[in-house]
Amino acid sequence: MHSKKQTPVKYYVGIDVGSASVRAALVDEFGTVVAHADQTIQIWEPQPDHYEQSSADIWAACCLVTKKVVCGVDASRIRGVGFDATCSLVVVDKQFQPLAVNCEGQNYRNVIMWMDHRAVSQVERINATQHRVLSYVGGVMSVEMQPPKLLWIKENLQKSCWEKAGYFFDLPDFLSWKATGVTARSLCTVVCKWTYTSDGGWDDSFWKVIGLEDLVKDKYEKIGNHVLSPGESVGKGLTPEAAKDLGLPEGIAVAASLIDAHAGGLGVIGADVKGHNLPCENQPITSRVAMICGTSSCHMGVSETPIFVPGVWGPYFSAMVPGLWLNEGGQSATGKLIDHVVRGHVAFPELQSKAAASAHSIYTYLNSHLDLIKKSLPVGFLTVDLHVWPDFHGNRSPLTDLTLKGMVVGLTLSRGLDELALIYLATIQAIALGTRHILETMQAAGHHINTLFLCGGLSKNPLFVQMHADITGKPVVLSKEVESVLVGAAILGACASGDFASIQEAMAKMGKIGRVVQPNHEHKRFYDKKYEVFLKLVEHQREYRSIMNS
Repeated sequence: MHSKKQTPVKYYVGIDVGSASVRAALVDEFGTVVAHADQTIQIWEPQPDHYEQSSADIWAACCLVTKKVVCGVDASRIRGVGFDATCSLVVVDKQFQPLAVNCEGQNYRNVIMWMDHRAVSQVERINATQHRVLSYVGGVMSVEMQPPKLLWIKENLQKSCWEKAGYFFDLPDFLSWKATGVTARSLCTVVCKWTYTSDGGWDDSFWKVIGLEDLVKDKYEKIGNHVLSPGESVGKGLTPEAAKDLGLPEGIAVAASLIDAHAGGLGVIGADVKGHNLPCENQPITSRVAMICGTSSCHMGVSETPIFVPGVWGPYFSAMVPGLWLNEGGQSATGKLIDHVVRGHVAFPELQSKAAASAHSIYTYLNSHLDLIKKSLPVGFLTVDLHVWPDFHGNRSPLTDLTLKGMVVGLTLSRGLDELALIYLATIQAIALGTRHILETMQAAGHHINTLFLCGGLSKNPLFVQMHADITGKPVVLSKEVESVLVGAAILGACASGDFASIQEAMAKMGKIGRVVQPNHEHKRFYDKKYEVFLKLVEHQREYRSIMNS
């Protein structure tokens, strides 16, 4: 017998810029992460609700992690590069040099982060116009989108930034420009965060009515007049300079990028589910929601026809999966909220020392501690008298109210580790109840959702996953590769290389299911009651605010 000569495996590089770190992965054509590296990046908070970064710091981190993951690999087998990033705003001058987005004039701080809420006044005025483009963002624009931030710059940094600016990039597009020298924008970024529509392009009347008519005059050169579909090849691939920076050969295909959450959606939502006894088997992909849970959380649902969901972003055509409409729900603070609640508790030092002594993470230790104190009860039932409203950073979906505040009901004078574990549990439950609120709003508008696909850092926490299954009543699918966002970015690179005919084909081959977590239906009555209390909390908050403001 003659053995067939094996075809060398093809590789793709996925680069993901999150809020606090940059990560890269070398991913093979079957969706397996072969190598992985990460590097922290700096965040400045010069005043409350102002969050800034440096594009130079971010690019340097991209180069560092990419060189690590491709080290020792035959470069001829690396076929493409894909980027994803947070939807932060990058400002450069006409020579592509960084421009300060702050009153201090610090040019290296040229990025307004996605979670920056400085433009509250601007977004209120934009929403007051009730312009028709707002119907594609759930009826109300978020302060986290780019038009209010641009208006803030014009009104507050007219001379130092606005008049000198040559280009305003969404961070994913800045990265593809840095790699290729081409200023083309991704359909994902401009549709989801800038009000571009896939059928009509930019709407001149919107920019004029909000006071940014300057952008119309130069035919939108500053914000993008060349738009590519995610995964489409950009320019002639890596420039010599970028290739040297990244440790890759010149000319390797570079894909039009995605926002990080959308890359996560791409990495999980199209996976083959045969043999797992899931309700979405033999159902269209529209029966699934991809939930990307990290610092914040995003809930990605697709549909064959446009569905307008109050308080949920979209519908956006082809912004994630080509040919399908995308709705995007979200929670502005999830991982960040859990961290805030746990680290701010008086018993945190005790937790830290006990977790270190047991060689476990603080969250693994807390999960074990909850198992110790539950006695005969299911863990979730420990919060019968403790309830949290999780909007410590405002509500993105479905209430679109950034003025909402967090709430905790049921506190006692106890200050020990038991109480820390309980508030941790109640916070995770509140996040899951918020997800249920978003899913019910999407379903009421016309979505038919029966399965959740989770990825991101919080999906590594079994308590977080089980609470989402129990509270929503839907099975949760975890991908084989925990780093689904990086797999999604690599899928883009695979498409740009021409190795796959479509994103759908790459999604099916490279997205793999790991574990399925089923809901415990015996707990339904308890969580229905928790949900009823959850909705009452926001009613009470609005009621007492009305009293105080009367």
